[in-house]
Amino acid sequence: MEQAELTMPATDCGNTVFRWGERTYLMGICNLSPESFSGDGLGGDVEATLAQARRMVAEGADIIDVGGESTRPGTGPASITDMDDELRLVIPAIERLAAELPVPISIDTYKSGVARRAVEAGAAMINDIWGLQRDPVLAAVAAGAGVPVILMSNQRDRPVDDIMPAVIADLERAIKQAEQAGVPPPNIIVDPGIGFGKTLEQNLEIIRRLAELKSLGKPILLGTSRKSMIGRVLDLPADQRLEGTAATVAIGVANGADIMRVHDVKEMARLCRMSDAIIRRRTISD
Repeated sequence: MEQAELTMPATDCGNTVFRWGERTYLMGICNLSPESFSGDGLGGDVEATLAQARRMVAEGADIIDVGGESTRPGTGPASITDMDDELRLVIPAIERLAAELPVPISIDTYKSGVARRAVEAGAAMINDIWGLQRDPVLAAVAAGAGVPVILMSNQRDRPVDDIMPAVIADLERAIKQAEQAGVPPPNIIVDPGIGFGKTLEQNLEIIRRLAELKSLGKPILLGTSRKSMIGRVLDLPADQRLEGTAATVAIGVANGADIMRVHDVKEMARLCRMSDAIIRRRTISD
């Protein structure tokens, strides 16, 4: 696992170079949708978004992920049906964050139109929860802008029985699609899609077998923060899932995750630093 991580090429993202295998990176979540599953939706309040993002950066976030559409279980293909509504939420926030923060901004969208405008506004990464299934043109947007793209495996349209082969095959398809559209191989990151069309048992299995995704030769993003999987295991609401999230993050790091997408940056930054000291032999003096 360590050798595979160390041989992956670095990824340029805005003013940051992600050197995979050296440490675990943190993506702080800024949900602008009022329908956010975790109850942290900021709406169109740019000042509140900037304040939250600044706090996350101070606590250790390496990138801020901005999204304007809820992806919670039970929402349809487009919780916000009018793309203009989504743009009205995310573009002012991205413009402000990109101008004032020292870390890159990611746009969480599967729509090429939103992605294009977000990159023009200053976003340096695209996070596609549908892995190019909904809007394949998004790959061309990423290629043309020269920004990295995160490709998620999403089973909400087509549940499967044998989850790991399905996730790997889906990500192989998305990687090929992105590369054919001109996205350079170092600009592709994969996400197994915890909570997206999987059963509780399948979500747990993915975390347990996460290292198998290293066969794809791409950095792995893992997003488990506050998700219903944790709530079902612990019988706790979203605002009480910190310890459960911490367990999934620690095991994710041990099994090869390169980026953790989280709400609670301060706590997860400490956890990842300790995990990296054990797994990657990286201490504070490195």
